[in-house]
Amino acid sequence: MDITPVTPANSRSLPNVHTSLFIDGQWVEALAGERFDITDPGTQEIVGSASLGRRADAVRALEAADRAFPAWSRASAYERARILRRAADLIRERVEDIAVTLTREQGKPVPDSRKEILFGADVIEYYSEEGKRIKGDWITPVSTHTRSLVIRQPVGVVVAIVPWNYPVDLLTWKIGPALAAGCTLVAKPPSETPLAVSQVMQCFADAGLPQGVLNMVTGPGREVGEELVANPLSRKISVTGSTSTGRRIMELAAQHVKRLTLELGGQAPIIVFRDADLSLAIPAAARRSFSNMGQICIAVNRIYADKQISREVAEGVVEFAKHMKIGHGLDPGVEYGPMLNEAGREQTRSHVSDALERGATLLYGGKEPEGDRYSRGYYYLPTVLEGVTPDMRVMREETFGPVAPVAAFDDLDAVIAQANATQYGLAAYVYTRDLTTALYAAERLEAGGVGINVNDVSELGAPFGGWKESGFGRELGHEGIESCLETKHIRIGGL
Repeated sequence: MDITPVTPANSRSLPNVHTSLFIDGQWVEALAGERFDITDPGTQEIVGSASLGRRADAVRALEAADRAFPAWSRASAYERARILRRAADLIRERVEDIAVTLTREQGKPVPDSRKEILFGADVIEYYSEEGKRIKGDWITPVSTHTRSLVIRQPVGVVVAIVPWNYPVDLLTWKIGPALAAGCTLVAKPPSETPLAVSQVMQCFADAGLPQGVLNMVTGPGREVGEELVANPLSRKISVTGSTSTGRRIMELAAQHVKRLTLELGGQAPIIVFRDADLSLAIPAAARRSFSNMGQICIAVNRIYADKQISREVAEGVVEFAKHMKIGHGLDPGVEYGPMLNEAGREQTRSHVSDALERGATLLYGGKEPEGDRYSRGYYYLPTVLEGVTPDMRVMREETFGPVAPVAAFDDLDAVIAQANATQYGLAAYVYTRDLTTALYAAERLEAGGVGINVNDVSELGAPFGGWKESGFGRELGHEGIESCLETKHIRIGGL
């Protein structure tokens, strides 16, 4: 295990980043004047602060978005595209500063932060063009004296609530289609990681976005989030979060019958068949298990390997884990950083303990790195388990930590049934050289996205979303912008 120590040069010499609320084109303090600190998960040191918004601040932001909606919704799609493209360009120009900020507040290595931000810029640029392709229909009438026109118009004020694991990327998934469609938006960034988001918001302001079109309020979910969702001024709610959060939002949104896009929890399986190219399958399984310390909604939570190769797969994942370079995200060469906080690390510990108590074998990890220099951060070793069974929490619940449980299988239909035996259905992965097996499995896996010989199901031009309790609605692709549009039938008589 190559563990890079935290050094004062990369964690303490940088100036702290401070942000406030962005409402009606201005950075303003919360009405109550409250603020809260943001800490570095690699050191637990304070790296910045943010305004602590309350319900009244959420109302201010919604009112600003509501005032801005008529003019923005009537603006030319080409004018909206020009501003979005400029915002994307500014994000790219400022990517290094934003990436360092994201790493300091979230923990992921700078290369991963940079990748996230640049993909977010691509999303914004994609929707700048997609907004020009919003189409209507001229319907063949039954009567010769009438005509029917179908048009699509922006739904209104959109609320975007995003999580801390990919705060920039997932926010752009919501901002891009909403603004391109002609909607205005109020964003609630995560309280754990609002700093990089605020730098992205500034890019939109500097791109010439009119006041009130895009707003941001930080604060507690039970106050700010619930006000944004329940207030009648918002018409569409787009959320990436836990399944429990999704249930609460559905309750609140039901009061005014609002449109919802919910991308919720996951518990993704990967099935490795005996004919798979293990030189590809093993690192793919390991990376998708451990990337961002397993804190990804489409992370591999369960590895199913044919019994003839299960030992080789498990040993391969262990070997991968042993060579992971873990350390502070600002250190050169670091590939994997800390977990976000102690709550996440404790959940990971409890899942591993439960598996071991129920008879699983620990092949690697299962603890924190040793030494005082790691005690300040939320580090946890990548963990590999073998001999796991369906009753274990790691096989049923979303660990959201760096744990890779390996289970053997010997029957195709049985392993698909095991893979589907969960409340979640966000992503699944299949590795095989046989096209028939691949399509058979892909068609039967209960997930919104299935990767065949690839460990990622997100594609800019394709829809992303879940089945079952992983949510509903789709982001990315043209489906992302469709969810921000209302359909209107105009019937013309007297012709």
